[in-house]
Amino acid sequence: MAASSNSSLSGSSATSDPEDYQPPIWKSYLYQLQQESPRPKRTMCPQEVESRPKYYGREFHGMITREYADGLLGGVEGAYLIRESKRQPGTHTLALRFRQQTLNYRLFYDGKHFVGEKRFESVHDLVTDGLITLYIETKAAEYIAKMTTNPIYEHLGYTSLLRDKTVHRLGHARTESRRVTFQRDGMVRPISSSPAVRRSALRDSPEKQASYHKVHNFKVHTFRGPHWCEYCANFMWGLIAQGVRCSDCGLNVHKQCSKLVPSDCQPDLRRIKKVFSCDLTTLVKAHNATRPMVVDMCIREIELRGLKSEGLYRVSGFSEHVDDVRLAFDRDGEKADISADVYADINIIAGALKLYLRDLPIPVITFDLYSTFIQAAKNTNADSRLEGIHEGLLQLPPAHYETLRYLMAHLRRVTMFEKDNLMNADNLGIVFGPTLMQPPEQNALATLNDMRQQKLVIQLMIEHEDVLF
Repeated sequence: MAASSNSSLSGSSATSDPEDYQPPIWKSYLYQLQQESPRPKRTMCPQEVESRPKYYGREFHGMITREYADGLLGGVEGAYLIRESKRQPGTHTLALRFRQQTLNYRLFYDGKHFVGEKRFESVHDLVTDGLITLYIETKAAEYIAKMTTNPIYEHLGYTSLLRDKTVHRLGHARTESRRVTFQRDGMVRPISSSPAVRRSALRDSPEKQASYHKVHNFKVHTFRGPHWCEYCANFMWGLIAQGVRCSDCGLNVHKQCSKLVPSDCQPDLRRIKKVFSCDLTTLVKAHNATRPMVVDMCIREIELRGLKSEGLYRVSGFSEHVDDVRLAFDRDGEKADISADVYADINIIAGALKLYLRDLPIPVITFDLYSTFIQAAKNTNADSRLEGIHEGLLQLPPAHYETLRYLMAHLRRVTMFEKDNLMNADNLGIVFGPTLMQPPEQNALATLNDMRQQKLVIQLMIEHEDVLF
């Protein structure tokens, strides 16, 4: 079936030049099989059964044997009934006729009917879906096993758009040339055997472009009407939960195909419901930005009018005003007005920035690297401690690295006004340690024990920002 008859690709198959884009031909074999699959036929009980649960209809026959149920179905393809098990009274079995044999499934109900993972509003829908799945997986087992071997994913407009689209990023990226050792003589030497270079030379060295890869956020989805997989081009069969959809970009694929899709999600702004509490990489990719706009805008405003404010980042703004800023970003995005005309107290803007960083679902220093930084901070040798932190930074996802780099450069500028704002790297480390670093398991005792190391990690990043990043 041609793509023109399928609405599943609206929003994910457009190219930069729609006139040049030719949609692929969707493979119709599995769709044809679904159309051929047996239709359910309810075998009704001629008399009322007193023990019939209220969520079953006349297809319930009470406590009968497997053999008797087989006889009632009469060899009719797709015929089904429900019986109470004689072996386990109180449990119910779905008897279904398929390919000249009677299949028996333990049937459950918890507000919806199910025999496996899928849950249905009615037994009839459950049987319809089951017959489709049985028929397709029986007739096309070999085809299904091979359907991912020749994907059309790379030829879809979605991936062509990502490949052809060059996003200019203003930030700095990480390269192997950034891997350095730290010496007490003030010199910085690469771990490789190249000649020693001074900090100023390292700071001015050219850096490569960052690649902001993002995995798809797939969730099981029920498609209304025929839909085709955008990875293998095959029909997504069944009545409900036929496949998965990326909640960030809208890509639709089979569940088995989702494991093969590259980490190239390009989030759609229409699907990003809010700015705060949104995954950091998701947000920057959706906006084609280097860092989250909250970080850029708040730091810009603070450096414009707040660097000399006493207790900057330590003094809290009114919580209701901070929440107003959060709502403004969620509602208006880059158009949010956080100027002095609206929020005269710079501590409100500083508080909003801290709230944004604290509410990230994955902290700036990611859960999987938390122990790396904590262990580095515990190192008693100052040079080894910096090397450990640097190694951790090199492993951060690009969006997290760039956000942290930009924030540390800003905090270092804050310390340059210490005489006015009374903020140095030590107390900024106290403020931002638990904001930027959170243990993977929310253990209050572990967090308390790690507070000193959290503070030290941020303090060292501020003091050595010019070398570490």
